[in-house]
Amino acid sequence: MQPQDLIRKKRDGQTLDSAEITAFVHGIVEGSVSQGQIGAFTMAVYLNGMNAAERIALTLAMRDSGNVLDWSAMPIDPSRIVDKHSSGGVGDEKITLLVVPLAAACGVYVPNLSGWGLDYCGGEIDMLDSVPGYNGAPPPETFMRAVADTGGAIIGPTPDLAPADAKIFKVRDVTATVESVALITGSIMSKKLASAPRGLVITVGSGSGAYMATADDARKLAQSMSEVAAGAGVASVMLLTDLDAVLGTAVGAAVEMVETVDFLTGRHGDARVTDLVLSVTAEMIVLAGLADNVGAARHFAEKRLADGTAAEHFARMISALGGPADFVARPTHHLKSAAIMRPVFADEAGFAARMNAKEIGLTLVALGGGRKRPEDPIDHAVGLTDFCQIGDQLSDDKPICMIHARDEAEWERAAARVRAAVDVAAAPPAPLPPIVIDRIERRP
Repeated sequence: MQPQDLIRKKRDGQTLDSAEITAFVHGIVEGSVSQGQIGAFTMAVYLNGMNAAERIALTLAMRDSGNVLDWSAMPIDPSRIVDKHSSGGVGDEKITLLVVPLAAACGVYVPNLSGWGLDYCGGEIDMLDSVPGYNGAPPPETFMRAVADTGGAIIGPTPDLAPADAKIFKVRDVTATVESVALITGSIMSKKLASAPRGLVITVGSGSGAYMATADDARKLAQSMSEVAAGAGVASVMLLTDLDAVLGTAVGAAVEMVETVDFLTGRHGDARVTDLVLSVTAEMIVLAGLADNVGAARHFAEKRLADGTAAEHFARMISALGGPADFVARPTHHLKSAAIMRPVFADEAGFAARMNAKEIGLTLVALGGGRKRPEDPIDHAVGLTDFCQIGDQLSDDKPICMIHARDEAEWERAAARVRAAVDVAAAPPAPLPPIVIDRIERRP
């Protein structure tokens, strides 16, 4: 079947079989399928969707477009290999950098493939790219050795692992098909499955700071990924999360690295971040067979966080992939800082009542700390810190946040956007719902 025949079939709402999908993905990687044909295919999928069998076939074909890691030669128990992922949100990318070392400190092995930020959501690899010397795209052997030696490692897209995803993703971004549940599922799950985990924990956010605007949308994506994981023989837990406000207190690459270190070393820990990190880690511990239930697992994780073991693992993870050995001890010594760092205050005193978290993410993009296209460079130093939380009282002494900008003009524009994005009320608002609003577990 020619690529155009398959595109026509999906355009007309018909079901594709596994062989057809595999051949099309193979053609993408080898170059016989053009960018125009990829775009037509993604639009046909966006408009007509895919059933569970098609989504499983697409994901496995994308996974098998490159190497699938073989852990048999590594001195680790493969049953304890469990990965974590997030569908994206403003401030949410730091959660991976917190969970991986904490889970590793609890005995889980975490080979994590993450990505760069796009649109208004940042990326884990942007954060790690701000660390001098860190290699976010090592050869597979180096990645696997780092996981075996330190318990976990976080890298970005590489030519070796799920290479079809990078080619499809770039076309999705410029053809208005990013939001397709089937295509999001294939993109996320192909990278996750390429590292050959035995279990997966994925957070799927909804709200103004997430790609999924509503809880119903998030549930559809979570169910889709859960079905694909089971179809690939992998146990999974999907946690639906509320991202209707900035998660944590920092947004931006370098400033979130500082927030990460502060959290792991006990200097500062936002309550919602703490709850989500412990919830995700506990699920991973159970999937790895290291605890009988999430209550016991959560208690175990709390101890490893409090005693500094997680921070030690993070330091080793950074060093194993080329970062400074003393990064955790001296993060600000190694990270770049912005020229202008100044607080922005609300126009009137009151309580932070609502946030347009997407607009706050777009403020980071305008400062130069995010990207509109995958190939755009970013400024790792700019960002927002000390961000208020819903219910915080704002006044002349309590700002909305601190803006880190390259110059005065960018600071002024960012300040105006931040003020407009945070609603201030005379009375305290109702508290936000719990960070984890639902849970979906599925076994093969």
